[in-house]
Amino acid sequence: MRGKATWEALACGPEETASESANVPTTEPSGEVAAPKSTGEEPAPKPQEPAPQAPAPAASKPAPPTEDVPSAPLLLAVEDVSDSSVTVSWEPPERLGKLGLQGYVLELRREGALEWVPVNSRPMMVTQQTVRNLVLGDKFFVRVAAVSSAGAGPPAVLDQPVHIQEIIEAPKIRVPRHLRQTYVRQVGEMINLQISFQGNPKPQASWTHNSHALDSQRVSVRTRDQDSILFIRSAQLSDSGCYELTVQLEGLEAKAAIDILVIEKPGSPSSIRLLDVWGCNAALEWTPPQDTGNTELLGYTVQKADKKTGQWFTVLERYHPTTCTISDLIVGNSYSFRVFSENLCGLSASAAVTKELAHIQKTDIAAKPKSFVEQDFSEAPSFTQPLADHTSTPGYSTQLFCSVRASPKPRIIWMKNKMDIQGDPKYRALSEQGVCTLEIRKPSPFDSGVYTCKAINVLGEASVDCRLEVKASATH
Repeated sequence: MRGKATWEALACGPEETASESANVPTTEPSGEVAAPKSTGEEPAPKPQEPAPQAPAPAASKPAPPTEDVPSAPLLLAVEDVSDSSVTVSWEPPERLGKLGLQGYVLELRREGALEWVPVNSRPMMVTQQTVRNLVLGDKFFVRVAAVSSAGAGPPAVLDQPVHIQEIIEAPKIRVPRHLRQTYVRQVGEMINLQISFQGNPKPQASWTHNSHALDSQRVSVRTRDQDSILFIRSAQLSDSGCYELTVQLEGLEAKAAIDILVIEKPGSPSSIRLLDVWGCNAALEWTPPQDTGNTELLGYTVQKADKKTGQWFTVLERYHPTTCTISDLIVGNSYSFRVFSENLCGLSASAAVTKELAHIQKTDIAAKPKSFVEQDFSEAPSFTQPLADHTSTPGYSTQLFCSVRASPKPRIIWMKNKMDIQGDPKYRALSEQGVCTLEIRKPSPFDSGVYTCKAINVLGEASVDCRLEVKASATH
């Protein structure tokens, strides 16, 4: 039969005197045990009694016949060693003896000592035992003997001593996914990196910036048992670079590199000039900014403004070349132009502005005005494009369109099933240049029905209808 047992050893070593070794380990069986059950702790021998030796017949008694005692256990081996315990196992002996096997006795002997100290005070029918509460640095030999009613057989002894030492776990660093690529921050933002690591015993962690020591005036580091935190309260451009975390333990080390890029808004283009003006076109040229904000430019934004209104309108966005032609300028107007630089932080704080105006000249054709007869264009509303029946899917916004013609401008009323829906936040009605639009936000089957668009002015009114069907999604 095969069983397991767990023993707890006190700090005293096997080579100590009988009074010191009286604190014999106690057992707490765990697993299958072939011998009678023993779930409690075994009583330790009294301090004044000498430490028990391997069971052997008294000197005054004749030695039992060889066939009555079992032979030595087989395949004695160490299964596991930790910083406070050792587990050994063995196989039953080839010969159990005529009187049968009563169990096994496990004994320890510290290196350099002569005395063997039994782990269990009485034989136990197990073939694997764990001795706990051992002291770091201990070295001891292990032997086990099979016992019958006639006495103990020859022991099986380990060839090499067992060394109780601290288990070293190689250091490892776990870099968060978002830090495995360049970590981009803007000037003035906070940098807070928390990097987890593992190792036993506690490893030593250190940081470097571009292979140099950190500036303690700007960067603070806090290292705990399982992580290290690097903190910069207000990032500056000089904080960009490669930060390397090194974790060292007993000659072993692990490293992790984190690239940080601190950026800011770019400067404006260095200069801009008006190259040429012809027809309704103007050609511009500018030079790139000296300061790109510590990152690549995404392009340039070109704007124009006519002298009359002074309002700026964007002509080109994220435009990469440094020359461009602005077309469709209005005859008779004079224009100014300006150019912004743009990067990940946004547009530059200022722009390069042309010093001279681009004058779009009128042609010298003299126009002969004809007499003008004012006509009355007033008319009642009429729909030039009616509403069309529509089918929609629940949860996706949909729109209804129609176009109306009327003068003066008509008032538009939207209705659902002849009920006015103006003011309902679910609907948004738009009317521009005679095109009427009704947007239904995230419709549901409840929004199905007949929708009506009515146009009213002083000369009359007109309306168009359509049916909206919102199909319920199939369920499984």
